[in-house]
Amino acid sequence: MKLKELKGVYPALITPFKKNGEIDEEGFRRNIDFVIEGGVAGIVPCGCTGEAATLRFEEQQRLLNIAVDQADRNRRKVPVIGGSGSNNTQEALELTKYAKDAGASGAMLITPYYNKPMPAGQILHYRIIAEKTELPIILYNVPGRTGINMLPETIAELAKDEFVVGVKEASGNMEQIEKIIELTRGGKKPFTVLSGDDNITLPVMAMGGKGVVSVLANIMPKEVCAMVKYYDEGNHNKAIDLYYKIAPIMKAMFIETNPIPVKAAANMMGVAAGSLRLPLTEMSPENQKKLKGLMDAYGVKPVVRKDAGRKAPVKVAPVKKATPAKKARK
Repeated sequence: MKLKELKGVYPALITPFKKNGEIDEEGFRRNIDFVIEGGVAGIVPCGCTGEAATLRFEEQQRLLNIAVDQADRNRRKVPVIGGSGSNNTQEALELTKYAKDAGASGAMLITPYYNKPMPAGQILHYRIIAEKTELPIILYNVPGRTGINMLPETIAELAKDEFVVGVKEASGNMEQIEKIIELTRGGKKPFTVLSGDDNITLPVMAMGGKGVVSVLANIMPKEVCAMVKYYDEGNHNKAIDLYYKIAPIMKAMFIETNPIPVKAAANMMGVAAGSLRLPLTEMSPENQKKLKGLMDAYGVKPVVRKDAGRKAPVKVAPVKKATPAKKARK
């Protein structure tokens, strides 16, 4: 499916696990249907919220295949933007190629972490991947996880590239986000800024952003989509009223390291989540009680389980010999 427009709500999908630690594939399918039916514009598997750092290479490939397959089966077909970042350019290239072969509409790549490249290295990293895959690329700037910030000027330079179509901006720095939008608006080709934090979605949209890559949309897709839609349509007061209504739960998604809270919330309401993989651990009892109280106060209802079904074999992209998983992927 072609990525025609980057706009709206894109949940950074959680990865559900079974009790034995393996991926809950049927639960993952149900979750995809749940968020699509909630109105999202697309889905993002295998990102930080999906615990990509603890997924084996072949598990990421499998999740990409399932995401594309399930999104295609849903009556509302939405694009899949595969998380395929790494601090190893060759590894990121291989996974991005796989995402394209699997049928993903685009790829979201985190800024190389730990080795902390200079702007010139960041630009080469993304350009090589974009040029060799010719797949729409969304940059992902999250200095709190990577230890390095992509400067607005770096993003603006990459925005000139044919296949670099947007950025998930999760620096939380409103001045920086404003500068990125200022430098990239009105260019020869569209370039979209998406908020990387649920709680600043409306301010980012007020400056010219087009939506959010959301954690909260894993459990409250209808509400997040309604908020963004209201604002986009000019119903600002409705958007703001809804924001303040869901803000306590939105903020609770980060009372511990993401995705600990969102998986705890998902388990409480019957959305497939399961456990976390070490070194992440379950939410503390105190915070679980606090989160449950917020959800009860809002009136979050359990999700009625639906069988995602398997009508046909999953399409599997052609795989070259897999690179041994070097565990620094996100």
